[in-house]
Amino acid sequence: MATHVINILPFSSPTCPPHSASKKPSNLHFLGNSLCQQPVTLTSCKSQIQPVLAAINVEEKVEGEIGKEKPKFRWVEIGPNIPEKQKQALSQLPFKMTKRCKALMRQIICFNDKKGSLSGLLSAWVKIMKPRRKDWLSILKELNKMEHPLYLEVAEIALLEESFEANVRDYTKIIHFYGMNNQLEQAERTRLVMEERGFVSDQVTLTAMIHMYSKAGNLTLAEETFEELKLLGQPLDRRSYGTMIMAYIRAGMPEKGEMIIREMDAQDIRAGSEVYKALLRAYSIVGDADGAQRVFDEIQLAGIPPDDRTCAVLLNAYGMAGQSQNAYATFENMLRAGIEPSDKCVALVLAAYEKENKLNQALDFLIGLEREKIIIGKEASEVLAGWFGRLGVVKEVELVLREYAAGKSKVMLVRYRGFSFLGTDPDLVF
Repeated sequence: MATHVINILPFSSPTCPPHSASKKPSNLHFLGNSLCQQPVTLTSCKSQIQPVLAAINVEEKVEGEIGKEKPKFRWVEIGPNIPEKQKQALSQLPFKMTKRCKALMRQIICFNDKKGSLSGLLSAWVKIMKPRRKDWLSILKELNKMEHPLYLEVAEIALLEESFEANVRDYTKIIHFYGMNNQLEQAERTRLVMEERGFVSDQVTLTAMIHMYSKAGNLTLAEETFEELKLLGQPLDRRSYGTMIMAYIRAGMPEKGEMIIREMDAQDIRAGSEVYKALLRAYSIVGDADGAQRVFDEIQLAGIPPDDRTCAVLLNAYGMAGQSQNAYATFENMLRAGIEPSDKCVALVLAAYEKENKLNQALDFLIGLEREKIIIGKEASEVLAGWFGRLGVVKEVELVLREYAAGKSKVMLVRYRGFSFLGTDPDLVF
């Protein structure tokens, strides 16, 4: 038994795990040739164990492997006798790709564990071809485009190669990838490795961490990271603020998200439209009409013109809160502002009237729609059908549904059992 204590980066066992072809492809994109900091160069060991991103300062015990090192990767050019799928992939490599990059791409596309380890292949390529950062980026870009299952592993190994000239943004991309897949431990481990190599987490990195914690439902860690972000002493951009607002929205605390909006306003920073709309939806789904109206006003103050979808979210808030009068007022404001209401908006106003059992007001609303030449669509017709069905006028409901099925847009007033409601006369000509 031999014991190796690693102080900078851990090392894996000489035997690399097999690579599954079913690995989920990532959407990672590395930046250009910018170099933020020089990476710390690892001193070589006598053993041929290859470095990977793993836990920091761990004690690795290797039993029975001394003198049983895995043979070096033997670089053999790819011949014509390969599967058709691999031939097709090789034929789609960019014409302008350099020869050294094409040589590695051929090896990766046709790679299997019998040839050796992936880290061994990349080490051989570095030794033979002497690549520069732009060559690594070209390889990574093409692997990502192909959605190759070895893409992330190649990216991780590249981080440790001196010729890659890794910078903090390269690490951030891997952290973001892990975050998108809810792999918190791997993301945190990658950040630790990055900092051990002398890179400092910047605003982009910490924002990615906040987003990851938010998606995982860990608001406490998201808040702690946001405070760490403030301690950098740099002005926060709207993306960092917006990420924390989304964390509060996911946690069911839109009020705290709104407080950050006010903090941004004080610094003359406007959140993105997607943040405002997410905050509006958060209030709407719980029926907080006051909160929804506040955010709706903020949207307009931010210079974002409301559309029929945004208005529909506000209408839903009023409907949930049982405020049909405000829902109708919002609908009227849409018409005055020149916003063409969708059938969803019509259905939401009708649903608000139904919740308060205001049949006569609903009928007046429908007559107003006829006057404005607004067609009642499928969703609004279904609301009417359900409402009238619950009133016990099922037969007459068929007339309403027939309007939609026949594509008629004209409506007439029908009276039945003391109730006034709209129906369709398919033979009626206006």
